[in-house]
Amino acid sequence: MQRAALASLVVSILLVLLKAVAYLVTDSVAMLSALADSGLDVFTSAINLVAVHQALQPADAEHRFGHGKAEPLAGLAQGAFIAGSATFLVIAAINRFLEPHTVGHGAVAIAVMVFSIAAAGALVVFQRMVVARTKSVAIGADRIHYFGDVVTNVGVLIAILLATQFHLPLADPIVGLGVAVFLGWNAWSVFRQSYDQLMDRELPDGERDRIKTIVMCHADVLNMHDLRTRAAGISTFIQLHIELDPAISLTRAHEVSDLVEADIMASFPNAEVIIHQDPAGVEMPLPLERT
Repeated sequence: MQRAALASLVVSILLVLLKAVAYLVTDSVAMLSALADSGLDVFTSAINLVAVHQALQPADAEHRFGHGKAEPLAGLAQGAFIAGSATFLVIAAINRFLEPHTVGHGAVAIAVMVFSIAAAGALVVFQRMVVARTKSVAIGADRIHYFGDVVTNVGVLIAILLATQFHLPLADPIVGLGVAVFLGWNAWSVFRQSYDQLMDRELPDGERDRIKTIVMCHADVLNMHDLRTRAAGISTFIQLHIELDPAISLTRAHEVSDLVEADIMASFPNAEVIIHQDPAGVEMPLPLERT
């Protein structure tokens, strides 16, 4: 996760420098959109680097549940700044519609955009591998952002080609406006995911059903209830009650609970699992069907 966050910061700084030069020589609003997006990347990647470092710190006396919520906090910041960048691009595109401008030095812009597409694409592939292994919200948000960069850069490349090679100057602001809409959608996706974690939203129904299936596979478990789940960064928290035969010993109840916990953690490696044992029939919840 830390390597992915650092790679993101390095790539974004490099692309800002290249796109700044390209914008100065082309005066293209599409290139300006790409520059603004990469400039935003520097800021959000720096936030990500700090957030990932903080989220990976172990639980301590003052943060018993760890520091995982540093990631969705960083995601909220990313969403806000992506939305701000989209608003800026809308304004720039509208101004260019009102005052069309010829795009110059197309070869420089094309070379920069081809390199940008390759660099951002390689970073997205690396981030996707990291997210698959860690389920990191911060890296996942960054991956969404950089995938947006790939789309943005392809659009900018098309706009520059149309403006310089086919003499269609309006293609420049049209692509800039399209990029703004795409960034706005990305901002909403990042914000929603981060908000869900900060508000302790339950895990998706498919994952909750998987937990129920794991628990009910144990012959000694007669029923379960009060399943509560939430996520914070790469960590998952699972709490539930299991119902056992009232006649079994406390030691056996503890053994069954440990077996259930081990099976859940085998399926959710970063989970913290808390299981309460109830004698069956005390609370009389609706029985669950076994699969």
